[in-house]
Amino acid sequence: MVRAYTRRVQVPMMGEMAVPPPDKLAYYAGLGVLAALQVIEWPLALVITAGHVLADQHMSGLAKGLGEALQSA
Repeated sequence: MVRAYTRRVQVPMMGEMAVPPPDKLAYYAGLGVLAALQVIEWPLALVITAGHVLADQHMSGLAKGLGEALQSA
């Protein structure tokens, strides 16, 4: 399942940015709450978030490539 970030917001001094789906926002917010309550350290929360974003981008690319391969077959 490929999730395209269709919602976009205009951020001052950064331009237009894509807004992740609600389930991803909840995940990131949960990590933020855990870090704010000092259940986990901020660097760990950042590493987990970065890994999650990279994995999501990688899986989206794989799904897109698989879909293109199936269409051409």
